[in-house]
Amino acid sequence: MGSVPAWARAYVAGVVLLALACLAPLPHLRVPWEIVGLLAVLYAGCERVTLPLRPHGAGAPGGDTTQGMGALLPVLLAGAFLLPAPAAALVALPGALLARVEQRPRGPRRIWRAAQLAVAVWAASRVYGALGGRDALVAPDFPYALVPAGAAVLTFSAALTVLDGGILALAERAPVRGAWHGLFARSLAPAAVHGLAGLMMAVLWRSPYGPVAALLVLLPMYVSCWVFAQYHRERAAHQATIRALVQAVDIKDGYTRGHSERVGRASVLIARELGMHDERVEVLRFAGILHDVGKLGVPTRLLRKDGPLTPEERRVIELHPEYGHEMVRGIGFLGEARSAILHHHERLDGSGYPYGLAGPQIPEFARVVAVADAFDAMTSTRSYRRARPVRAALEELGRCSGTQFDPRMVAALVRALDRHGWHPAVTADTAPAVAPGMAAYPSDTLGRSAP
Repeated sequence: MGSVPAWARAYVAGVVLLALACLAPLPHLRVPWEIVGLLAVLYAGCERVTLPLRPHGAGAPGGDTTQGMGALLPVLLAGAFLLPAPAAALVALPGALLARVEQRPRGPRRIWRAAQLAVAVWAASRVYGALGGRDALVAPDFPYALVPAGAAVLTFSAALTVLDGGILALAERAPVRGAWHGLFARSLAPAAVHGLAGLMMAVLWRSPYGPVAALLVLLPMYVSCWVFAQYHRERAAHQATIRALVQAVDIKDGYTRGHSERVGRASVLIARELGMHDERVEVLRFAGILHDVGKLGVPTRLLRKDGPLTPEERRVIELHPEYGHEMVRGIGFLGEARSAILHHHERLDGSGYPYGLAGPQIPEFARVVAVADAFDAMTSTRSYRRARPVRAALEELGRCSGTQFDPRMVAALVRALDRHGWHPAVTADTAPAVAPGMAAYPSDTLGRSAP
């Protein structure tokens, strides 16, 4: 767990202790162990056949737990409706501890998810019982039975939101005002739908038809999970295509190897500081990664030229945003990223290219990528100049703010780097001194008359 910050480790340890406290009363309760066992086995089986856990970021042990859970939520919520709170919390543990995890450290991620789900299910079960849900279930007392069930679903989603936001703020150092942004809305929608399925499972379980009829409720959930898995595979295929394009650019322009990934990272830092929704942040990351894909249409000799470019050569290179836009036009999920690829060399004063847009005419994503692109270009060593220190690069961005760059985006990058820092890498195969006649930044687009 060494890659996880100390405060995040302490936070995870605290949630684990809270989960253990939720389970502590088990030895003193009369627990229907056959229900606990069946639900736990069912949940563990679901975990093994659904998508691996994909956390928000590489540093966090978890994140947005309801995403991709498919048929799992009805099982957990049925446990909250059928069992005492400590027993309901126990249902989640075996499956969460055995879940497939894509990113390291896998052990801490499993432990985090197990503790998080145990606390959320325990809280939901407590609220459900306090509102008389179990008596309404046995009666049955409809429609009142929907009230405690709805309250339990809200509690479950709220608990996940609080815990997820905390780990995002501590492990990924997301802004406190944005760490919880959108989490509750994203968790509530699937929890509400699957909460009804869980309630149906609980009602059928208590009916003369028994557990077998209750399990039939899961069939439509598995269908929806399969549909989600198909979408996930399609998206993974698109991402593989994006990686291949970026690798092709890196191979062709060896002096800027790794530049695209770093621009994507810097774009995400700016977007999160601006409070963008996660869906837009992801698309903006793609925009940053693909902003230079049009270089595939530029002659290699121009990209690798050490000396100043002639006006004709410069005009050829300035076609690369249009080449890039044409290349990605058919990738539907890129959305706003396509406009960023086309316009990331526009300037606020209207003197940029390819269309000379000015001010608010320039798409927001393009203004973000322009700042991220310029920042990484300045802080990376190229064939024609050495890297600048981060502080000097930020000062240069500030000097060009309002004419070349959007001041709002520059300020957001400054705040993000104050919080997260930056670790630029040498991207050229060699690091020669600045050649005579090489102009300094502003902008790699004009410093050597090249992008």
